[in-house]
Amino acid sequence: MSRYSIFVIAFFSFFSCNKCYQSFTPGQLWFDNNGVHINAHGGGILEFNGAYYWFGEHKIEGDAGNKAQIGVHCYSSTDLYNWKDEGIALSVVDDSTSLIVKGCIIERPKVIYNASTNKFVMWFHHELKGKGYSAAMTGLAIGDKVTGPYRYVKSVNPNAGVWPQNYNPQTADTSIVNPYKRKDPQWREYVEGGVYLRRDFNKGQMARDMTLFVDDDGTAYHIHSSENNQTLHVAQLTDDYLDFSGKYSRVLSGESNEAPAIFKRKGQYYMISSGCTGWSPNPARSAVAPHPLGPWKALGNPCKGSEEQVSTTFHSQSTYVLPVPGKEDAFIYMGDRWMPENAIDGSYVWLPIEFEDDQPVMNWQDEWSY
Repeated sequence: MSRYSIFVIAFFSFFSCNKCYQSFTPGQLWFDNNGVHINAHGGGILEFNGAYYWFGEHKIEGDAGNKAQIGVHCYSSTDLYNWKDEGIALSVVDDSTSLIVKGCIIERPKVIYNASTNKFVMWFHHELKGKGYSAAMTGLAIGDKVTGPYRYVKSVNPNAGVWPQNYNPQTADTSIVNPYKRKDPQWREYVEGGVYLRRDFNKGQMARDMTLFVDDDGTAYHIHSSENNQTLHVAQLTDDYLDFSGKYSRVLSGESNEAPAIFKRKGQYYMISSGCTGWSPNPARSAVAPHPLGPWKALGNPCKGSEEQVSTTFHSQSTYVLPVPGKEDAFIYMGDRWMPENAIDGSYVWLPIEFEDDQPVMNWQDEWSY
């Protein structure tokens, strides 16, 4: 059956009922209220006033869809199964002097709400047009309404001129200026010693794959892949969520983590992440810490199943972890199946996260509901 035939069947079946979906079907086409496959990749969820808002990268057809041709899409839902298209929350522009000009890279947008300022705050991984992934910046946009429009503010390399709280430049080996190749037996030692960290000290640190996390006390954290994707940085934001406070830590140094997603359970903080293999899926990682700033302890691959499922995280990469509404100790893993040759074909893998001996576990399910 062709993709078009599936679309037609799904389109008409959607409008035959008030609420088409009553379960999740990971990896399958997922249609919004207009009968269009949801277009919100690398996304995250904001719960606000009894509704859920899903923000993600809007893709177009072909490999051109791997760059930002439209912007950040927003959808809303009251049950997480059925989603209403709320339009483009943040649009790229035609102005070539703007950093968010059409054709730049905008990835993994996340939105949080600041109750003190009554503003919705979006951060995203931002790369400059025509520069590949060399800028390694994080972008900021703010909105007065949850669905937007969001106004682009700035893009930065975080924490310029500031050392992490768990790194002492006085005791670090500064003799290494340029790291050796990864095959060098001392390569990880050089990374842990801060060779990339010191390199970027003055201009600000790299910030690629990222997520946001707001703790119970309202403190917000920006978690991003840094130091040439070899070390994660967990950085506390200012009270208004519009800047970096200067308080941050290095996490899992030299372990090459991307796609971080953080959630809290029973006073502990958990992370799901991936390795660095480009668009290709790889085994998931998990970690735990007593505080967002650490120290973090690796827990291993949370996936269970066949060798292929475990080695590819069910052919997906993490983007967010959502607490299950109305349930204690239950969480939803949100992952993407990337299709870089035709970016718009990417699908979503949502699965329940369970716990065994205080370690997160994920099993494949063709269909499930919470």
